[in-house]
Amino acid sequence: MSTVIEQSVEARLVAAAPRMADIPATLHYDGDDPFAVRMTFPAPATLEGVDVCWTFARELLAAGMEAPEGDGDVRVRPYGYDRTVLEFHAPEGTAVVHVRSGELRRFLEATSELVPTGLEHLHLDLDHDLAQLMRDA
Repeated sequence: MSTVIEQSVEARLVAAAPRMADIPATLHYDGDDPFAVRMTFPAPATLEGVDVCWTFARELLAAGMEAPEGDGDVRVRPYGYDRTVLEFHAPEGTAVVHVRSGELRRFLEATSELVPTGLEHLHLDLDHDLAQLMRDA
């Protein structure tokens, strides 16, 4: 009779930054890069202990506040009455962040005042960007 018992199980690894009631994050938008927004998390809020910055489409953020959007590294979806969930997927794991939708709306309104939604292409300097690419080639 065998004295070894083997049983396959499904395990879920859960890793999180040190427990913080609020994670300070910064949303950033640059009119010179009109299609993108950046969200930066300071070192104390990350597992690696260094600042982490994610860049993703402004359109993804806006659309994700209304319905689930994204199938890549960044995914956005509404959650409850006034929350939006942002998921950041990396090889090291996934970070899930809840943000008040009102704060995101104010941010998006400010970006739209700088560069109106749908007119981002008018704020690109394609000749300059092409010259940069050719110079680096």
